[in-house]
Amino acid sequence: MNASELKNMDLRELVDQINSLDFENVGGWPAPVKAVAAVLVLLLVLGLGYFLAISDMNVELERQRAEEETLLTAFEKKAFEAHNLDQYRKQLAEMEQTFGALLKQLPKDTEVPGLLEDITHTGLGSGLEFEEIALKNEAEKEFYVELPIQIKAIGDYHSFGSFVSGVAALPRIVTLHDYTVSRPEGSKNNLAALGLLYLDITAKTYRYSSKDDAKSGKSGKGKKR
Repeated sequence: MNASELKNMDLRELVDQINSLDFENVGGWPAPVKAVAAVLVLLLVLGLGYFLAISDMNVELERQRAEEETLLTAFEKKAFEAHNLDQYRKQLAEMEQTFGALLKQLPKDTEVPGLLEDITHTGLGSGLEFEEIALKNEAEKEFYVELPIQIKAIGDYHSFGSFVSGVAALPRIVTLHDYTVSRPEGSKNNLAALGLLYLDITAKTYRYSSKDDAKSGKSGKGKKR
C-alpha cells in the first residue's frame, strides 16, 4: 500500500468520523476532529472580529491620519505666519500709508469745482477750445464713487496730446476714457481747413465712498460750463 492510498484511507476515516459525530457530546470527539473544529471556530471568530470591529477601526484610523495631515498643514502655515509676523506688520503699515496717500488724491465734494477749473486751465493751456464740460451722474462702486465728466473740445493732435499729458500730471486722480476724434462737418468745414478736429472724451475722477455717503445716497448733478 503506497502513501497515496494511506492518505485516502485516513481522509475517508476522518470523513466517517465527522459524519458520526455527536454534537451533543463534543467532549467525546476524536482529538483530530477537535483540533480542526477549534481552528475553524478560531478563524470564524477572527473573521467576524475583523469585519465587525477592526475594519471600522481601520476606516477611523485613515480618517484620523487625514485629519492629522490637515492639522499639520495648518500648523505649518500658522508657524510660518507667526515667524514672519513682524514683516507682515511692517507691510501692513506701508500699505496703510500708501492707501492714505491715495485717499488724499481723491477729491471731496467741495473740491470738484476746483478740479473742473484745473481741467479747463489745462485744456486752454494746451490750445484747446472747449465746447462743453458737463458733470454726469455719480456711479457708486464698492469702495469709491466714480464721477464722470463729459468733455467736448476743438483742437489739433498736438493740443490733444498736450491736454492728456497735463491731465495725467494733475495732483488729483483723473482718468480719461472713451474718446473719439472727428472732423468738423457742415458749416464748420473751415475748422477742418485749419487742421482742427473735434475731441469727445470722458474724464473720470473718484472719491472715497464712506458709509455715510451710502446712506445719504448722494448723486452728482450735470452742469455745463
